[in-house]
Amino acid sequence: MRRRQVVIGMLGTQLDSGIGPARWEKWRPTVSLGMHETFLVDRLELLVDERRYSALANTVALDIAQTSPETDVHRHDVYLADPWDFEAVYASLHDFLQAYPFQPEEEDYYVHITTGTHVTQICWFLLAESRHFPGRLLQTSPPRKQGGDAPGSFAIIDLDLSRYDRIAQRFQQQQLADRDLLKSGIATRNAAFNRMIEQIETVATRSKAPMLLMGPTGAGKSQLARRVFDLKKLKHQLPGGFVEVNCATLRGDGAMSALFGHVRGAYTGAANDRAGLLRSAHRGLLFLDEIGELGLDEQAMLLRALEEKRFLPVGSDKEVESDFQLIAGTNRDLQVAVAQGRFRDDLLARLNLWTYRLPSLAERAEDIEPNLDFELERWSRENHARVTFNREARTRYVAFATGPDAAWSGNFRDLGASIMRMATLAEGGRIQIANVDEEIGRLRRQWRGDALPSVLDTLLGERAEALDRFDRIQLEEVVRACAKAKSLSQAGRELFAVSRQQRASTNDADRLRKYLAKFGLDWEQVRAVRAS
Repeated sequence: MRRRQVVIGMLGTQLDSGIGPARWEKWRPTVSLGMHETFLVDRLELLVDERRYSALANTVALDIAQTSPETDVHRHDVYLADPWDFEAVYASLHDFLQAYPFQPEEEDYYVHITTGTHVTQICWFLLAESRHFPGRLLQTSPPRKQGGDAPGSFAIIDLDLSRYDRIAQRFQQQQLADRDLLKSGIATRNAAFNRMIEQIETVATRSKAPMLLMGPTGAGKSQLARRVFDLKKLKHQLPGGFVEVNCATLRGDGAMSALFGHVRGAYTGAANDRAGLLRSAHRGLLFLDEIGELGLDEQAMLLRALEEKRFLPVGSDKEVESDFQLIAGTNRDLQVAVAQGRFRDDLLARLNLWTYRLPSLAERAEDIEPNLDFELERWSRENHARVTFNREARTRYVAFATGPDAAWSGNFRDLGASIMRMATLAEGGRIQIANVDEEIGRLRRQWRGDALPSVLDTLLGERAEALDRFDRIQLEEVVRACAKAKSLSQAGRELFAVSRQQRASTNDADRLRKYLAKFGLDWEQVRAVRAS
């Protein structure tokens, strides 16, 4: 089936002009688009200043209908106060293309550069080069001899263009917008993370090579992969979809089928053909999270699919094709996995061209506050209810979140869940100190393990939350020593074994008793906890 051909162009206020029968004796570039037997235009998107040139546009549209009835002419009112103003022209054309519903899977696009001022032509060049326009340039030329029905000639051209200083700032603004997209709109403050995002933005728009995202669980690998896809989609570089799978969920015989598909009857239970994830990602982006969990056989098949864009579905003797871009994620050290024989070194070499390590939330303490605002805004948007902190509550939460007691073992997942809980429980749309204190206690218990509360929680109850970290660590060690000892004196001797040698007289039991009393504890309480 022939793909539809779509031309976008300006109305030529001089070259396209003409009235009466005599106009047919003149070569008019826009009308000539419908006169070439070897170049059929299915749709013409005609940009017109309707306030000044509506009558001319009517004539041109009627003449195209006469010469090429199969061409649909769609008019768009585009006002240019000064067609020689670079910034104004570029902005106007850029906005038009941003709003246009391109369908590159079904249509081929051309921009007609013959009409319009030189400034307009330069702007078309730049927009095509930067992929804001997903098509090619179309140049039409008059016949050597004017008159009659001569359509002239046309050429489809591709230019290697340099940047223009006058609009360099607009490209910089676009870069910043692209990077902002990769960061989900969060004003991150961590310099190393921002430098990494800058390079990922450059690589994402210039390369189709695989990327490897490393980092702990919850560091945002999946979200970043999705943002890379959104950026490439915005620039019309990936007509396909986004396919994501956690390789840790692919086990046994089903892993091959899930990734590469199978044919009917390939194994017991295979009642129908299955396309598989790689084929579903054709012309799109495939994100394989926790790629270190893949088996060696699946790794070998994946390597071939990456290098040759071809592979065999399970049970088939006929290869299939899939041209996808791969982003892999892992929280493992794949170099160690290679040394242990659990990961193929040739696959790692293929993945290791663009490798980025996403830092944990604890390594980005300065980014906790802007992420807090982002999560709170997201909750408000999703629940259609505005929730904010009061000043004291926000100060207390940020101090805890960026302090030494905050483990953030689940990274951004922990932070997002924490904000969701406080926002849900907030009365009257305001998170108060009481909400924050309750959440801090919950996080501390979570990080210590909800199923196995610490012995200090059992001994002290809510008072355990008031302990400094130094006192908590020291007291936990003392209680563990007491739990192993048969008497207060024995525990004292073990705890003060070094310092007691330097004392003329010692009473280790009394020394230990006084230490426990500082925290409202005594030997009987400690023994009771041990016995339970």
